[in-house]
Amino acid sequence: MRMSVDGPLQDDAALPGPLAPAIPPPAPRGAGFEELRAGNLGLRLAETAAEIDAAQALRYRVFYEEMGAHPDAATRASRRDCDVFDAVADHLLVLDHDLGNGAEAVVGTYRLIRRQSADKLGGFYSAAEYDLSPLLAYDGQIMELGRSCVAGAYRTRGTLQLLWRGIAAFVFRHRIDLMFGCASLHGTHLDSLAPQLSYLHANHLAPPALRPRAVAERYIAMDRLPVQELDMRAALGALPPLVKGYLRLGGFVGDGAVLDPQFNTTDVCIVVKTDLITDKYFRHYERTAGPG
Repeated sequence: MRMSVDGPLQDDAALPGPLAPAIPPPAPRGAGFEELRAGNLGLRLAETAAEIDAAQALRYRVFYEEMGAHPDAATRASRRDCDVFDAVADHLLVLDHDLGNGAEAVVGTYRLIRRQSADKLGGFYSAAEYDLSPLLAYDGQIMELGRSCVAGAYRTRGTLQLLWRGIAAFVFRHRIDLMFGCASLHGTHLDSLAPQLSYLHANHLAPPALRPRAVAERYIAMDRLPVQELDMRAALGALPPLVKGYLRLGGFVGDGAVLDPQFNTTDVCIVVKTDLITDKYFRHYERTAGPG
């Protein structure tokens, strides 16, 4: 998951190997919340298969056409970024109501997968990169975030804030206690990313009880520079805005990074306990949310 207000919003890469494109069914009844508005933009969950298809088409344009990821034959033919997890996920959508009120208006998306949804497929998407055992053992509702992207003309602070409001609404609608997902740093050149990775390891490593670890065969050490050599301010400033947003919400990172050459990214696992969140939107939804 990577967002920049002046660049692409990209998250974890696709699962390895070809996956037959499929349009999943609409989100389950009762999963949603009242649409949030900010001017001409609205934010709600996808309600139809056509809206989910539009989100997958947007993901293809951003990840493959803009960011230069390498599609397999099926993905190239369908011009859709999709995998088996789309069928069990809730899809958060940003809509430009100047363009319409349905699939034609989708300009941003974020994929949310709750524990009970992941169980239908035997696990979470992130398990391909991280041992999630500490998170799976957590006594509470957990949710994976991923597949985030926004069309170029809409990469603004206002859109980012609207997405945070939507995540907040979903968290309180479903009483989510823990959020996590694979966040991406652009590029795979570890020397260039050493300051950011070392900063995250030195300042935001998750406590042992909540610390996912990169799977052994893909593990890349994050503590690449001595702490005394780090320019903390510069390293923090170089992180993608979405990652910085998670850190402001009290987020942690797991142990180890993972290279993804297909998407030209270096992934870290982000973990956020929602009881650490003090953002005004979360406080607002805690006051106003009804029973889940």
